[in-house]
Amino acid sequence: MSGILDGKRILVSGVLMESSIAFHVAKLAQEQGAEVILTAFPRPTLTERIAKKLPKPVKVIELDVTNDEHLARLEGLVRAELGGLDGVVHSIGFAPQDALGGNFLNTPFESVATAMHVSAFSLKSLTMACKPLFPENEGGSVVGLTFDAQFAWPQYDWMGPAKAALEATSRYLARDLGKEKIRCNLVSAGPLGSMAAKSIPGFSELADVWNHRSPMEWDMSDPEPAGKGVVALLSDWFPKTTGEIIHVDGGLHAMGA
Repeated sequence: MSGILDGKRILVSGVLMESSIAFHVAKLAQEQGAEVILTAFPRPTLTERIAKKLPKPVKVIELDVTNDEHLARLEGLVRAELGGLDGVVHSIGFAPQDALGGNFLNTPFESVATAMHVSAFSLKSLTMACKPLFPENEGGSVVGLTFDAQFAWPQYDWMGPAKAALEATSRYLARDLGKEKIRCNLVSAGPLGSMAAKSIPGFSELADVWNHRSPMEWDMSDPEPAGKGVVALLSDWFPKTTGEIIHVDGGLHAMGA
């Protein structure tokens, strides 16, 4: 039986733990027939260890999305390994500790700028670095991961505006790249016990909202539903969907007070 990503070549960023959405995207993509390449920062050796748990061996490329030299060399490294790309997964986010955990009113701009650069502007940077790798006249799919920026969440602080910027960036990329058949979409996942989540002071307070308001039971230890959403958007089953945010959050986004 063929998979929905047969013949696709997919770059996945942000694989840091086996429990991360990015790891499950890479795993599901391989199971659905794709060739996968990973990028990692700041510890590519950690990603190389985690990658050994994937069904098939993969190459790991060191990529700091704020480093122009890293971005410039990415095309050549990927082309040498896969020949090109059909899909890109942006699973990158970071904010300094003083931009999280209830410090919103006191966070200095330098920390806000870092959060915006790494978590939002990098979607444009990564997409443009990979754009020459998409087949001409065929395009491809860019899928990022967000955490619903419609609301102000407990403890999330400046990552909230950073995710809002990410969501706007995705829409503008969809606008400007659609003529080249490049689709840009996001998956908005519910809270998961990832490394990124554990870096947020008081994260349990945020996650507890799902225990009371989500119409479907939400399992913080299961990243696979979000991974399946990403893989579906990477496939040809959404040929005219772009600029969209697909919620994989148990339905909480649709609930009122």
